[in-house]
Amino acid sequence: MKKIITRIGLQLFFLSFFILQLQAVNDNEEKYTWKIGTGRTVITPNEPTWMAGYSSRTSPSEGKLHDLWAKALLLEDARGNRSLLITMDILGVSKDFSDEVRNLINRKYNLNNSQIILSSSHTHSGPVISRALQYIYPMTEQDWKVVDKYTEQLKEKLVELVDQAIKNLQPAHIYTQNGITRFQVNRRNNRENSITPTTELKGPNDYAVPVIKIESPDKQLLAVVFGYACHPTTLSINMFSGDYAGFAQLELEKRYPGVTAMFFQGAGADQNPLPRRTVPLAIQYGKQLAATVERVLSEEMPQQESNLITRYSEIDLLIDDPLPTEELQVIAKGSDYQARWANGIISELKTKGHLIKSYPFPVGYWQIGQQKLFILGGESVIAYSVKLKQTYGEQIFVMSYANDVMGYIPSEVILEEGGYEGDTSQRVYGLPSKWSKSVESKIISELKNITTK
Repeated sequence: MKKIITRIGLQLFFLSFFILQLQAVNDNEEKYTWKIGTGRTVITPNEPTWMAGYSSRTSPSEGKLHDLWAKALLLEDARGNRSLLITMDILGVSKDFSDEVRNLINRKYNLNNSQIILSSSHTHSGPVISRALQYIYPMTEQDWKVVDKYTEQLKEKLVELVDQAIKNLQPAHIYTQNGITRFQVNRRNNRENSITPTTELKGPNDYAVPVIKIESPDKQLLAVVFGYACHPTTLSINMFSGDYAGFAQLELEKRYPGVTAMFFQGAGADQNPLPRRTVPLAIQYGKQLAATVERVLSEEMPQQESNLITRYSEIDLLIDDPLPTEELQVIAKGSDYQARWANGIISELKTKGHLIKSYPFPVGYWQIGQQKLFILGGESVIAYSVKLKQTYGEQIFVMSYANDVMGYIPSEVILEEGGYEGDTSQRVYGLPSKWSKSVESKIISELKNITTK
């Protein structure tokens, strides 16, 4: 009898141990299980449309190298918290565009600004968006009507992407890691026309390739999000393409059939791919970036717990006093985009009696498990990435060109040095003057603030 009781006791012990182990496995699985959904849609214009990014263009598009895409990734953590990343093969979106799209998404899907990123790749081979950088282009009113029509269609497509992503929600695991590739070149410190014989490139630079791997619980790759801090300006022809970033996405989707590959732009406002200007170079850089992502995907990557934090803020960045009217009138006599800008500023002064003295700049912060992602609007220069990594570590991710691309965002050093990024680039975007030297400290301070709320 005693032996039977002992045997039953041991059986109960091992059964209890097995149940506890099974429960631990289930708890651990739940701890790392997200829900993710993806969506995608072609956003290539259906008719010849003016292309964004270069003031030297004098006519609309003449076909395409490949389609432009908008893609969506919806994340949901174990507590039901959601966030939405939309990436687009376009130069950038303005505040009014971004506000309208995010408000539509908020009303329909209950996602606020902290939960939404509208990310532009900044390809200079995409279409003009309504009234963005309007002083650059020598466009007619009819040209703008074509752009306005396309812009409204784009807004509708972006909202529809969320429906796709929600319908495609499924369990997934998330892994993150930085890779590295080196075709970005600091254009302020290295001359393009002498890049081939140059033996020592000057910085600052940040060659990181942030990678987010998303796979099913049975290890099937579902999506990959990756970034790089470098202007997509390999090409300047009048044909639509995503430039190197577009070719990188195509290459990854070819290597991993059925996978959604999404690119985001880093703080690369002062970084160019050099050498450039040919389609083979754009393809080469795309394959180089894709190879880096593939290498990171094949290595062991830290798995991220199913815990999502999203934060958002807008801060008033100060703008310096405008040029005297006499100087504006001199510039206005020219025939280039700077003349169009000067005439526009003079007209604004006459009609409104004043010019803006500050701008509401968007910053955001996502934490995916332990992975930190800092989100900046505008064309932020590489110094912001360098400074944030000095504070938070080399493994953070930095995204720029998000939610509102209103102008270059120079560092204090660049504002002191001058040059295009510091002194005159704001004219392209219609701002009345260059930024105050306080912008860098205000942006970094606010990012520190929202990470500690």
